[in-house]
Amino acid sequence: MTPLAARFTRVAMHQHALAALRVLLSYYMTNGYAVAAGYLLISASVGLMLGAFAGAAAAVGTVVAIPPDVAGPRKGKFRQMLPAPLLGVPLFFGVQMLHTSPPLLGVLIVAATFVVFLGMAWGKKGAPVAIALMFAIIFSLAVPPPPELKRLDAALQVTGYFALGAFLYVLYSCTVHRLLNARYRVLLLADTLLMLADLLRLQAQQFGEDTPERRSEASGGLISRLLLRQAALADQIQSTRDVVFETPDSIERQRLAAMFLHVLDMRDHLIASALDLDALKQHAGHGAVLAQMHDMLLVLARDTDDLADALLFGRTPAHAQDRRAALASLRFAAADDVQSQGNKALAQGSPTPDALVNSLTDRMANLGDELQRMTALARGEAQPDLAAVRTSWHLFVSPVAWSIKPFYTLWNWRAPALRHAVRAALAIATAYVISLFLPWGTHEYWIFLTIVVVLRGSLAQTLERRNLRVGGTLLGCVLALSILSAHPSFIVMVLCLTVAQAFAHGLALRMYLYTAVAATVLGLIQSHMLHASTSTVFALFERTVDTLLGAGIAWVFSYVLPAWERSQIPNLVRRVIKSQIDHARTALDLAQLNAVDNAPELNWRLARKEAYDSLSALVLAAERSLKEPRAVQPPLLPLERLQAHSYQLLAQLTAVKTLLLMRRGNLHSELLEEPLIRASDRITHLLSGKERRVPTIDADAPVEPALDHLVAAGPEHVPKGWEGSLMPWFVRRLGQAEVLAGQMRKDADRLLKR
Repeated sequence: MTPLAARFTRVAMHQHALAALRVLLSYYMTNGYAVAAGYLLISASVGLMLGAFAGAAAAVGTVVAIPPDVAGPRKGKFRQMLPAPLLGVPLFFGVQMLHTSPPLLGVLIVAATFVVFLGMAWGKKGAPVAIALMFAIIFSLAVPPPPELKRLDAALQVTGYFALGAFLYVLYSCTVHRLLNARYRVLLLADTLLMLADLLRLQAQQFGEDTPERRSEASGGLISRLLLRQAALADQIQSTRDVVFETPDSIERQRLAAMFLHVLDMRDHLIASALDLDALKQHAGHGAVLAQMHDMLLVLARDTDDLADALLFGRTPAHAQDRRAALASLRFAAADDVQSQGNKALAQGSPTPDALVNSLTDRMANLGDELQRMTALARGEAQPDLAAVRTSWHLFVSPVAWSIKPFYTLWNWRAPALRHAVRAALAIATAYVISLFLPWGTHEYWIFLTIVVVLRGSLAQTLERRNLRVGGTLLGCVLALSILSAHPSFIVMVLCLTVAQAFAHGLALRMYLYTAVAATVLGLIQSHMLHASTSTVFALFERTVDTLLGAGIAWVFSYVLPAWERSQIPNLVRRVIKSQIDHARTALDLAQLNAVDNAPELNWRLARKEAYDSLSALVLAAERSLKEPRAVQPPLLPLERLQAHSYQLLAQLTAVKTLLLMRRGNLHSELLEEPLIRASDRITHLLSGKERRVPTIDADAPVEPALDHLVAAGPEHVPKGWEGSLMPWFVRRLGQAEVLAGQMRKDADRLLKR
């Protein structure tokens, strides 16, 4: 191997090792370790004190209590954890009582499945509880009652061990979760920064070499990937909000919350960073400057990674470099390259190439500024904005109390949760009938377990889970067979179960293939402990067949009473339109410039959050629809255009609002008020459909001279090439926003078939 090849190999190995270490130290794996430690502590303690069978039954209770245990806020943890064991114990007992009565057992399992799956209507909060209750039913089938006892006595004894493990785990979880809260705050913030760095690298691709292939990619696949990454980031941001903004009553918590506010600002600057890129590409000689911008975004991504790693590994981050000097030289380098075109553009009243370059680099400099502020906070060299932190604490975290409202939305035949509950009950009923005719009918629970984890609310999710479940089960069977063939002791098996539990729980939402492998190992070893006479070779064959049967049944029933994404799209489109209207009104509101508190800015941040969330929900629904049969897919072209135009409108208005906030105190608000109000009304009317004429404004048209000099000079840097005035810049941005609003309305009308 040549020295150069060896160097590249070492770099690649280092990158893979670093990526693996980031996963192993992440908040979700830390949660997995805590879960596994609780599993080990409870199952081993009960087993040593009451016997191996009692320990195995208590371990089953622990497994049932585990699904709702995720990294989250301290408040409401007990209320989140309690429903699983509270409702799971009677379900477990009912199955134990009916072990010898297959018809009644089948009725109980099918009816309970329908009721339990209705809990999916509570979304992220209800889904883990529903899964836990299904585990209580399924694992009760796997736990044989002691043959020497009468039915009632045997059921009570086994259920008692089960309940002991479940309720002990609730107490353990609430205690450990409180102890880990400080670490979760850091790890969630670090994971958000890593996702933001990935988004920076993806955004940099828009600044790559301008070839026909690149233009095709930018207009299609790249935008789709950006939207999907933005959706994933929005989901991660909400999870981080719920923990980082909770009770910021110490210096350390306030520091982390303030850093997270800068993450939100970085996302805003990033979404606006590519504005004017297409306009710049229309001028010759842009290749060199765009290549340098591409490299600068990669540098900022690396700096963001470094800050995340410093948080992850518990070290003080290095000083963040000021990137404005490099960007300033970039402007200077671009000036000679575009001078002749700049004179022509000025004569036409359009922004010069130099002005476009400066506008782009200003937004990149803003990204670097936010990164510097975060680093200063992490190093303890800056103080957090306590007013902003405390306000965010009250308004941006998710509610922790259970609400009755989702229950009222269930009783509509078109309701996705109701249809999913019927679908799941029918699938379980089919599996139960099939299991009665299998030669290993006492292990039918494995088919049920596969159906529960594979059958999702959408076809796309079901197909993904089906493939990963089958592959993971095959790998897990081989691994479990290798372990059991060595005839391990009780303690060794408990340790294996502990490791498997850590990965099964920690990676469930990130890398499901590993979860499927670990869950298979967990299930087979747990079953071996409960059925000591079972042949491990036969278990390998039977688990494989059971998994294939369960995955096949789940796949078939995903087409029964389907809730196609097409039926959900209209409501999501209306939500996007409404959120964009609210965001436009608050983003163009001048109240913040003269306010004595942060209330108007807070209203904008709330509107911005809903705009991001609504767009993310639409993006994910559109992505899922691509896996559905073509005959039931929504109109994809207007759907893609609506997403892209929504993203661009957010970018335009964010650029306006950001500059208004940055130059607060240096603007003549009375002179800006009329054009901003006019633009706000026009965008509102266009989006709501009150104005049917779509604007055909030339956003690069000359600006009336009377609008010049309406903005006072100030210390902040402003884009060059506008004759010392910000007003043409505002007019151009607002004009482009109006055009995008009209295009969004056209896209929405095609989707809503108006």
